[in-house]
Amino acid sequence: MTPKMHEEGIDYQVIIPQGQTREDVQVRKKLIKDFYAVWNAANPTKCVFNINLQDFINVRFLSMQETSLIAALSYKSTFAVTCLTEILEKAVVRERTKPKPNNQNQKRFSEMIIMDYFKEELDNIKLTVGVLKGSKQKVQYCITAIKNDQQPSTSRK
Repeated sequence: MTPKMHEEGIDYQVIIPQGQTREDVQVRKKLIKDFYAVWNAANPTKCVFNINLQDFINVRFLSMQETSLIAALSYKSTFAVTCLTEILEKAVVRERTKPKPNNQNQKRFSEMIIMDYFKEELDNIKLTVGVLKGSKQKVQYCITAIKNDQQPSTSRK
């Protein structure tokens, strides 16, 4: 399946490499960064209201940075990023955890929220959201497709 990306109201097809070569991963990383640039331009508030949390999830530079590093490692995770708005809006909380103490990118967060979303073409998608210390603002940290043997907390839609 070839995902569609939206730019100024125009759909265009994107071919995501499915291999595991270094070049494939680099191409996927660039596609993710390009997608975030288009998404940010189309969404000036840079946030989406999540139904389950009843709060906004903000998309920041860290969102793109972390997701492009992790999601670029797999075709399905890269594909999942193209569904960013849908995932941010409809993901459901699975668990709340403390940030990893040895992870520099998570030091600014007081809590990490692990959320799940099921999408027919991709199966289970994991959304990680960080809660900023002080402001308690929720920030999208990472999106990845997860293996079929892990059960999401959302119903199949």
